[in-house]
Amino acid sequence: YFGQNKPVYERYAWRTIETDHFHIYHYLDNRERLDDIAAWSEHWYDYHQRVLRDTFTEHNPMIVYHDHPDFQQTYAVSSSIGIGTGGVTEALRNRVIYPLLLANQQTHHVVGHELVHAFQYHLILHGDSTSMRNLANLPLWMVEGLAEYMSIGRFDSHTTLWMRDAVMHGKFPTLKQLDDYATYFPYRYGQAFWAFLTGIRGDTIIRPFFVETAKRGLDSACLLVLGMDKDQLSELWKKSMEDYFGGFLKTTKENHIGSRLFSEENAGEMNISPVMSPNGRYVIFLSEKDLFSIDLYLADARSGKIIRKVGSSRRDGHLDDLNYIESAGTWSPDSKQFAYVGVKKGSSVLVIKDVATGRTVDEFFLDGVPYFSNPAWSPDGKTIVVSGMADGWTDLFAVRLADHRVTRLTHDRYSEVHPAWSPDGRQLVYATDRLSMERGRTHGKWTFNLELLDVATGARQAFDFFFGANNLNPVFDNEGQILFLSNRDGYRNLYRFDPATGRILQLTDFTIGITGITEFSPALSTATEARRLRVLFTLYEDGKYTIWRARPEDWLNRPVAPDDVDMRAAFLPRFN
Repeated sequence: YFGQNKPVYERYAWRTIETDHFHIYHYLDNRERLDDIAAWSEHWYDYHQRVLRDTFTEHNPMIVYHDHPDFQQTYAVSSSIGIGTGGVTEALRNRVIYPLLLANQQTHHVVGHELVHAFQYHLILHGDSTSMRNLANLPLWMVEGLAEYMSIGRFDSHTTLWMRDAVMHGKFPTLKQLDDYATYFPYRYGQAFWAFLTGIRGDTIIRPFFVETAKRGLDSACLLVLGMDKDQLSELWKKSMEDYFGGFLKTTKENHIGSRLFSEENAGEMNISPVMSPNGRYVIFLSEKDLFSIDLYLADARSGKIIRKVGSSRRDGHLDDLNYIESAGTWSPDSKQFAYVGVKKGSSVLVIKDVATGRTVDEFFLDGVPYFSNPAWSPDGKTIVVSGMADGWTDLFAVRLADHRVTRLTHDRYSEVHPAWSPDGRQLVYATDRLSMERGRTHGKWTFNLELLDVATGARQAFDFFFGANNLNPVFDNEGQILFLSNRDGYRNLYRFDPATGRILQLTDFTIGITGITEFSPALSTATEARRLRVLFTLYEDGKYTIWRARPEDWLNRPVAPDDVDMRAAFLPRFN
């Protein structure tokens, strides 16, 4: 009934492919991408089946959407779907529903995550002594945490960043406190819990502990499966995690550089995706300052004084939503206009605002590119490049602003994200998983390296430094060198790379790290036309996202070898 109230902007010609264990419903024309989805689904089925020791007796339905705006229109579930929902699995029919995401690794992960839920429902609804009502006995952090643990594993620098932050600030939770979902995100802390619990006797403990919790509750599962009560397990969990992550705290307080731009008084607790104007005078960023929505704000880049609201994630008459989780906007080279990505009528839309007046200068869809993010305005002011999805692949597209003509710059199965222009407008730098997909996964994941594209010739130059780490969010500085974020040591810090010499410098040494809401969220911006280079970045600290500014004199400038990758700080501990 409620699903009938969802707006539907396009009718899809649904087709089906069948694998050993799935009926996959889709409307994609890209056979190579369909083969990927089929292979990934069977890969995850085999893995989850071995761990959970459960078998589907019938083909499980899987509904795949081309992109997230399409997914938000699904009738398969009645509830509304927010911009941050990566997929859903409904219990009664065990249907797995998800969109393709911008990065291959993200889609691979969401398939694995949602299939854990399919196994969870199958275990409980088809169990000898469990039924639908037993699902209520399972804490959300156990359900979502298990889906994260079984689809990501112990190696996750983003989750360990959260854990270090909680330990540093004396806020690591007990098991009882994990039920406070507003404070302790169930996905991250639940993943850490299952990584810890499997240290007792490996992954074989997962099924009995999960099923017993569903039958009689967590207290009973602790006693019957572990031989200890919940409070004892909680004490072991809390102490073990504090001891382990305490060993990875470089200091008792964060190693700040630069200065904080906004306070909680003039902004919110979550201030993300800063984009500084080329002249260095202004910044536009995302904030939940108004509590009930994520909005774009214009502020003075020197004082932090907020000038006005630019756009809102709340439906306001012309846009349905903002792409606020993994996208930032871009300034025109004269610092007079700002472009960002919205969602309208089931597709991404590019919105261009006059900064001085707040007037919408232009608003348009990109022909043949229904979903895109992270626009980058060319130095000559004539073109905007985006990372977009078409035919199931994520590539770079250029749109000519004079007539909205779209040109595809890359066309392959690899994910190209976070594009940024060189100061002379001849090259684009971006992050891509090409090397990782050619060489194979690291710790079960495809990772990102940097690449340059010559816009005129299409020639590419790949950089394989820090291979196996995620090197993201590259931006040029005013000297033609590249600043970027990397987790190459298990933390998340800022680095500077000279394409001419290959020299790499580590600029920050944060104990927690620079990050947005996800690892793929843009969290770095520079002013390249200002007389002095200035950098803005988003720092995660004490459970909050804050925006900081820094100049070259603040940086460490510590040389780093291109093969210096040590990810020990990115592993979640097992019970010892």
